[in-house]
Formats: sequence, C-alpha cells, structure tokens
Amino acid sequence: MTRICVFGAGAIGGFVGARLARAGEADVSLIARGPHLEAMKANGLRLSEGHEDHVVHPRVTSDPRELGRQDFIILTLKSHALPGVVDALQPLIGPDTAILFGQNGLPWWYFYKQGGRFDGRHLESVDPGGLLWKRLGPERALGSVIWQAAEIRRPGHVVHVYGDRMPLGEPSGELTDRVKSLSGLLIKAGIKSPVKPDLRDEIWLKLWGNLSFNPVSVLTNGTLEGLARDESARRVLRAMMVEAQAVGEALDVRFPVDVEERMDMAAKVGAHRTSMLQDIDAGRPIELDALLGVVIELAQMTGIATPALKLVYDLTGFRARLGALGPSDRRQVTT
Repeated sequence: MTRICVFGAGAIGGFVGARLARAGEADVSLIARGPHLEAMKANGLRLSEGHEDHVVHPRVTSDPRELGRQDFIILTLKSHALPGVVDALQPLIGPDTAILFGQNGLPWWYFYKQGGRFDGRHLESVDPGGLLWKRLGPERALGSVIWQAAEIRRPGHVVHVYGDRMPLGEPSGELTDRVKSLSGLLIKAGIKSPVKPDLRDEIWLKLWGNLSFNPVSVLTNGTLEGLARDESARRVLRAMMVEAQAVGEALDVRFPVDVEERMDMAAKVGAHRTSMLQDIDAGRPIELDALLGVVIELAQMTGIATPALKLVYDLTGFRARLGALGPSDRRQVTT
C-alpha cells in the first residue's frame, strides 16, 4: 500500500489527511505537535464538513523517525517554516520519495525545469541560501494549489470551511507515474486533484489574489468581501494586480481572467479574514515573502517597475515587525 505522510497536519493538512485516511486507499500518517497531536492520539482526528462529522484514526506522531521512508510526503506547513524542518524530513525520504508542497505563494522550485530564460534559477526570497534546493532537491518536488479553507476548531477537530479543488503538477509539466498516482489517491479521497500540465498558471491565479488582498487586509483589517466592494481599497488592489500581471506575463504566464474578475472572485468568498490577517492577530509570522517579496524579486529580474507592490510590502513588513514587539517596545516605535 502507498505510504503517505502529511507533515504539518494542522487545518489544511488535517483536512487532507482525514480525507485520505477515510478513503482507506493508502497507509496514512500525520506529523503534528502540541495539544492538537495529543488530542488526535487520544481520540482520533475529527473532520467536520457541513452537517457531517467523521472521525479517523491514522498514525500520528511528532517524531518522523517513527514512520520510516514514505512514497509521498504532503508538506502543509507555511512557506517560512520549511527551512526549519529540512532535518526532520530526512528519515521520511527514500530514493524515490516525492514531496508535494502545499504552500501559498510562489514555490521555491518555481524555475526548476521551467524551460524559460531563467530555467534553474534559485529564488532567494523563498529559499534563503538555497537550503531547500540543496537539501530536499527540486527533483523531488510536486506542486499543488490549495483552494480549500479549513480551521482547527479545537485540538483534534478540523472544520472544512470551503473549497474542494487541489490541482497537482510536475515542475516540468510531464504526466509522470508518481503525479498520476497521487492525483488518483486524492481524487478517491474526494478532493478534486487533476494533474495540470500548466500548473504555474494556476499558481499565479491564486497568488494574484493572495499577494494583494492578504497584505492589504493586514493594513486595513478588511475582509475579502469588504475590500473587494470598497472602491478606495479596490483601487489599491487593482494597482497591485496590474503590476503583478505584468511580471507574470513577462514569464509567459497566462491569466485566464482579468483583474476585475479576479477581485470579484475574492468578493464571492464573503466576509473571510485572510490567513495573513489571522496570523498577524495571533502574533504569528506571516507569509509576506512567499506572497509578495518573491514577486518583487521577479520584477527586478525582469526589469519591471512595481511601486505599488513595494509600497504595500514595506508597510506590511513594518506592521508585522510591530506585531512581534511587546507593548513597551511597541510604544517606543510609535512615539
């Protein structure tokens, strides 16, 4: 039976892991920590979807050394946490292990077998010092776009909020046995995971909304619907998205909708607080470089001016640093 480890089984990882475990087509294990881990050990993992509840009992641990080598690792940590788990991942990795990266933003492996003028280029903003490229290897990477939203209601209890699409792809765009195998397992688990030969276009479609709405939500405390329906906020979002589109198109990305349609897509989600805003409120690090800093890096590579992106990036970075300070330190910054 195919061995799959979900590493970082929080909200999204818990959703994917629970679906896979319920389907029973793979040997599923979860890596988690803290009260969430202890609750899953004691009572299993509860997944709530609409009016349905399911409890599954996959193997759960905080120590990858207990699990051995896997066929697939589904890595659902935030992008800035990846360098910190490189060593912990090693016991799970065998000669043919593939790693599905389920992070928001532009992935660190983006230019691996991309085929354009920057083919093989390392991106410093999302892989400082090339650690992931060197230690994990882009040849192991499979890409995905996570369109789901989920939350941990309480330790051991994940609530699926919306979304059932999770397309996959090889960096090369090839239809390999390994990507077909994982796609099939996810589809049997009830997740819409087709293999996309042009996954980078879909990565950009989601990134387009994330790079604009997420940091602007941090600066304004606005929800997706609130920002998209306010003309002042919409002007800022539009300026950011137009600049980002120019960068993407310089890299041969095709955008299937226009800026106005993409903003309307976000409005339809409703009064949702972005993950970046939730992280700021909780005092956690934010995915600013994976969502916005990397696009600015690409803009510098392609010679495209991005004043709106840089302005919002700088202000959001300040807001994140301010949130990380204690009350006394914060007063010194603001007086």
